[in-house]
Amino acid sequence: MRFDIVTIFPNIFSSYFEETILKIAQAKNKIEIHVHDIREYSKDKHHKTDDLPYGGGPGMVMTVQPIYDCLRAIPRIGRSRVLMFDPAGTEYTQVQAQHYSESCDQLILLCGRYEGFDERVYHLVDDRVSIGKYVLSGGEIPAMVVIETVTRLLPGVLGALESTKDETFSGNLDYIEYPQYTRPETFTTPSDEQWSVPPVLLSGNHAEIEQWRKTHFKK
Repeated sequence: MRFDIVTIFPNIFSSYFEETILKIAQAKNKIEIHVHDIREYSKDKHHKTDDLPYGGGPGMVMTVQPIYDCLRAIPRIGRSRVLMFDPAGTEYTQVQAQHYSESCDQLILLCGRYEGFDERVYHLVDDRVSIGKYVLSGGEIPAMVVIETVTRLLPGVLGALESTKDETFSGNLDYIEYPQYTRPETFTTPSDEQWSVPPVLLSGNHAEIEQWRKTHFKK
């Protein structure tokens, strides 16, 4: 899978992509990540990528020309889609992550800033995506969210298929995961409260453990 990020802040990403799952996935050649600086494509002598909105209004609007030229310069491979991060877009879910992991060879992720995009930019994208009903300063964090959620679903990235089989939001979206515990069996707080592991999980009876987990899913 190839990911191309289109942004005016390319340096935001380096440390995140050099750690944990994403670092391993790149080392295994499961994914490629390319970051493209929109400013490099601006024809303005100061490399501006934004301007005042026609008709007035607060803030600045990202201009169409550098985005258009940047997107045209990105090589396309196989099944490619362009995603724009937009508060008014379709809510991003685990189901959508699974769809992208199975149906795409390349995701091009367009990150906005300021008050948004010139409306003509919308002609250049396939999907408008929102990661939640709140306001961020730009699309860079959503881009990282999409890359991680899609990458971990690609075959061979995680150590075992079971790692994703029973995960939060997989399958039945009405439930989150069941409670999980590890050592010690009993944790004693400074006020002498004792928090113990449910005995069924220590029993070794896999049928009873499975039943307990089914009845203790967290909503």
